[in-house]
Amino acid sequence: MPTPEQVLEALKKVRFPGLSRDIVSFGFVRDVKVDGSNVSFTIHFSTENPNVGQQLARDSEAAVRAISGVENVRVNLEIAPRQMSGAVPAGGQAGILEGVRYKIAVASGKGGVGKSTVSTNLSLSLRALGHTVGLLDADIYGPSQQMMLGIEGRPQIDERDEKIMPMENHGVKTMSLGLITDPDTPVIWRGPMVMKALDQFLTDVKWGVLDFMVIDLPPGTGDAQLTLTQKVPLTGAVIVTTPQDVALIDARKGLAMFRKVNVPVLGIVENMSYYICQHCGERTEIFGHGGGKKTAEMLGVPFLGEVPIDPQVVIGGDTGSPIVVSHPQLPAAQAFREIAAKIVQQIESGAPGHTHGVHEHAHIH
Repeated sequence: MPTPEQVLEALKKVRFPGLSRDIVSFGFVRDVKVDGSNVSFTIHFSTENPNVGQQLARDSEAAVRAISGVENVRVNLEIAPRQMSGAVPAGGQAGILEGVRYKIAVASGKGGVGKSTVSTNLSLSLRALGHTVGLLDADIYGPSQQMMLGIEGRPQIDERDEKIMPMENHGVKTMSLGLITDPDTPVIWRGPMVMKALDQFLTDVKWGVLDFMVIDLPPGTGDAQLTLTQKVPLTGAVIVTTPQDVALIDARKGLAMFRKVNVPVLGIVENMSYYICQHCGERTEIFGHGGGKKTAEMLGVPFLGEVPIDPQVVIGGDTGSPIVVSHPQLPAAQAFREIAAKIVQQIESGAPGHTHGVHEHAHIH
């Protein structure tokens, strides 16, 4: 007779589409029951891709049927719907980005840690998971998202409501100062001009209805960051760091800033975590390793994952074809997708200011 332990072990071979982790380690499998040769269990998850549920059901049933003694398998799919925000979290202004369900700020305490690269690949990973996504490049002094996403030309104006139309590539709507300024001219603006530009991106761009807005903040913890975090009703923030002690010190400053303005910190991402030689497979921890995880544990916030160094990350950003699009099979691309999945699960399992809807049930026999 099969046992529940055997069922869970078999389901560890079933991976969530597009991710490297299995559905058991993600915590998606619930209510495993064994009655003689009959097995039933529930898979609970969130997605907007209609094909994911059917694929998981097929793969799960096949994995469990391979267990000796199993004759009948019942898979119950429990698909959680997207929740709309019930209130304006974090003291943001009502009406700003009101068509966007979840607004996630990506920040770093200092420059040079790959914050914009993480923002780009996180946006594309959310898109790959079936969500509608916008990417707001709020890094006024160093706008780069237009290059990373391979967007050329100038944004158009919708004449009906005189709003700027965001530009789009790889399925992600984007607005960046780099789309409306000369790329060879440095941005030398004082604070009020910076905030005026950010205000326009928030209120005068026709973002429409989106599941997620990823906001690529300027590095550091200055006035622009504080003002933006107070103005936008943020769902949460992601802090990007590298393993070095100096970067971790700055990451703690960034985390303290979000706590000051009551924005939930969704977690820390350790970028440039290690390097795997493409020839011999040896792993080298160039900047040290594990500092991001230790910092997350020390400060009591989730550790979202570590992204290895890969030349394809740089090449993809320079050519407008980010690694999660150009080389989805590489470890760095997998890491970005898993970070995105963790963020989605965390938000939809009960982020502050969000309500829970009734689950949709689908029974597969």
